[in-house]
Amino acid sequence: MSEDSQRTAEQAAAFQKIWVDSVTKTMQTLFTFNPEAVPPEIARQIRRGILEALAKSWDEFMRSPQFLEGMKQWMDQAVTFRKMSNDFVATARSEMQATSRDDIDTVMLTVRHMEKRILDRVDELATQVADLSNRVGHSPGNRQAAPANPARKRRRTPRQRQGAH
Repeated sequence: MSEDSQRTAEQAAAFQKIWVDSVTKTMQTLFTFNPEAVPPEIARQIRRGILEALAKSWDEFMRSPQFLEGMKQWMDQAVTFRKMSNDFVATARSEMQATSRDDIDTVMLTVRHMEKRILDRVDELATQVADLSNRVGHSPGNRQAAPANPARKRRRTPRQRQGAH
């Protein structure tokens, strides 16, 4: 047997031992109730015992070195797979002469910087306009009436219209 297959067999035996212990504890709990108790109390005791046994066995299982090692290997493989898939997609984009993710990220970052600079400049201009309005005596919320335009024709009243006919 190779070392990997022997290690896998040992891990499987450890998992099997945990499960056998869990089932044994559950069965022992089923048969350790008080005979003088009323039937609903017996059911509660059985349920509580089963849940406690399951909680203990799952706690032991999830804290076991075999489970933790298996989870570590699974996470390492998931990270490796993610890196490989990212590299594959980057290579495919490069082969098709398409834009890469880095290029798109760079363009987006540049646009965000430009947007921030423009908004900052607009804020500065708004402040300057408000200062100029205050110096002239016009507040933005209290505007004076616009001066009359002499070139504009005055409207005739209905009485004036009747007299013109």
